[in-house]
Amino acid sequence: MFLRAERFNALTLQRLDALKFINLTRRTEIGANCYYLEIGGHRLVLDCGMHPTNTGEEALPNLKLIAGRQIEAILVSHGHQDHIGTLPVLMRHFPTAHIFMTDATADVGQILLHNSVNVMTRQREEIGERSYPLFTHREIDRASKRWRRCPAHQQISITGERAPQRDQGLLTFEFFDAGHVLGSAGILLRADGQTIFYTGDVNFDDQTIMEAAIFPREKVDLLIMECTRGDHAKPPGWTRAAEEQRMAEALGSAFQRGACVLIPVFALGKTQEILAMLYKFKRQRLLPDFPIYIGGLSSKFTDVYDRRAPITRRHLPRLQLMRDVAPFILNDQTIREAPVRAGRAYVLSSGMMIPNTLSNVFAQRLIENPRHAVFFVGYANPQSPAGLLRETPRGGEVALDPGKPAQPVRCDIQQFQFSAHAARETLIDYAKKLAPSRILLVHGDPSAVEWMRVALSEELPGTAVVVPTPGMEMEV
Repeated sequence: MFLRAERFNALTLQRLDALKFINLTRRTEIGANCYYLEIGGHRLVLDCGMHPTNTGEEALPNLKLIAGRQIEAILVSHGHQDHIGTLPVLMRHFPTAHIFMTDATADVGQILLHNSVNVMTRQREEIGERSYPLFTHREIDRASKRWRRCPAHQQISITGERAPQRDQGLLTFEFFDAGHVLGSAGILLRADGQTIFYTGDVNFDDQTIMEAAIFPREKVDLLIMECTRGDHAKPPGWTRAAEEQRMAEALGSAFQRGACVLIPVFALGKTQEILAMLYKFKRQRLLPDFPIYIGGLSSKFTDVYDRRAPITRRHLPRLQLMRDVAPFILNDQTIREAPVRAGRAYVLSSGMMIPNTLSNVFAQRLIENPRHAVFFVGYANPQSPAGLLRETPRGGEVALDPGKPAQPVRCDIQQFQFSAHAARETLIDYAKKLAPSRILLVHGDPSAVEWMRVALSEELPGTAVVVPTPGMEMEV
């Protein structure tokens, strides 16, 4: 009887110490990204985003699944809305948790969250979402005082102290430059001889400003990997230099016929990359001088890029975008009054053209005119207004705002490949270098995640490749 009890206790302890994972994102998609992780008896959360198109409860991660658990730490990979957008809500539920992110992510995160309050307040009136705003400006100011800004390549315990390299008993994390946007990081976790690496959003190729990711090469036990571009193969012979040349030629052709060009972008990251690209086109005399317009939120993020240029690993370190490109700034009021003029580039957020954003409002004014153009330069959810417009043939109709009639699409629509996410081929290569025991696939539409699962299972037959079912606790 004693031996049986002893064996039972040992098995129970083993199960209690097992690594556990819950995908708190409500569906297999790029939405309100958020992941619960339990390792070595410690509980933590990776990211806490807001869905880019849903509202109310559906915009949040499924935080009810971890209610009552004692979360010790929250680690944020970067400052995009779908990764940090509901952090104040999570912090409210777990007031003793330590919050960690890079210094640059803290800077952009505060800007994004304050803007989010303004958007939600407006939506409360426009769509009648009575739960909005989910948090207040004052709450953000209080919450951000608890954020701990961490350097890259330094092991830190989840209590916030610098961790000795020799102490294997601690649960530690280490940030690695992800090459996605300013401040983005992959996160390496170590505890009890186990290693877990969460890629966050990553890019293994150089961009116009951002340099490629520098990720660990050591073998890990578990890899949690994004799959954004899993359903898109890299075009044969594609190079960024050639794609930039194609973009410059398309802009030149549009301006020659008297077009105004709208470029829908994310305010953080894509705006700054496109501004730097347009600067290069002018400097290289590929295009004559022309006016460039951006939005007010984009200008705030661009200020952060400029301020941090001397201390950021980046291309064009001396380039000050606000000074050297000198874009004109539009806001919710002026966008409706700005004339649609020839020979101008409107680099406006949001990248998915969500209703009432600058890019959406402006697009409604030009898509019926065959002289003008819309150039897409990155990812857009297929069901978002940008995704729908991109797939609408010339002569077809699209409703950019569900509250308004569909419009005929007569403008020129072109797609350019300047994604800030890693190509699926480079994700596969990275996974093969690490050769982990387990891979969990997240942050991708169903078709993208499934392609990655099949490809990785073939390339790494000794690795268990799993797509975590949202809401289901799993032992790894």
